[in-house]
Amino acid sequence: MTPPDVHARRGIAAAAVATDRLTAAVAELDNAGVRGPSLLPGWTRAHVISHLARNADALLNLLTWARTGVEHPMYTSRADRDAAIEEGSARGYLLLTEDLAAACQRFARAADDLPESAWSATLTHPSGAPLDAAAVPWLRTREVWVHLVDLDVGVGFDAVPNDLVEPLLEDAVGQLDGRPNVPALAVEATLPDGRQRSWLVSSNAGSGTSEVRGNGPDLLAWLTGRSAGAGLSGSLPALPPWA
Repeated sequence: MTPPDVHARRGIAAAAVATDRLTAAVAELDNAGVRGPSLLPGWTRAHVISHLARNADALLNLLTWARTGVEHPMYTSRADRDAAIEEGSARGYLLLTEDLAAACQRFARAADDLPESAWSATLTHPSGAPLDAAAVPWLRTREVWVHLVDLDVGVGFDAVPNDLVEPLLEDAVGQLDGRPNVPALAVEATLPDGRQRSWLVSSNAGSGTSEVRGNGPDLLAWLTGRSAGAGLSGSLPALPPWA
């Protein structure tokens, strides 16, 4: 079993790669570009960028909890989270991107400076589920890649580095496993290095098991609700929204 601090350090490195790709994509935009629609209904690209900045600060709260042992939830409330995103989305391109850069840097510094022992802390996810502190950098990695795709700037899941495809698939499947509105599902992935990997999503739906096959990036797009299943084969059931 990988020690928590080693798992966390790998996540920190993965988050840094994702952040660099995000920064490069946002740098290609301008005031008009950030006002354009994203792939998320009702959200402009500015909303997505604002959300990614606030998510960095929210995950920083969890790192503070891990470091101090004092409960520090991601958000005070869903309403406050939504209001902060909306407020940020009204900013001009320069302020918006400066806010994103500063939030990313705050998170990265806190993660780099977290004591080795703190990565073993048990926190609480906003869903109420227990969360290992060592998983926090991976939460950031996932958030950045998925919403980078949502920016609709020509970056798809095929841009995810080869070594990150498998852990992101593991995470995407894990989010579905056991949810009552998810049908029984067998996922068979061809990974970038040619290996085959499969997952079984259990369910309380009581239906037969659907089998879905494809390459890692195409499966990531479908499992996260960013694709209707292009490039995949098998029986593709309807999935709940990605959380």
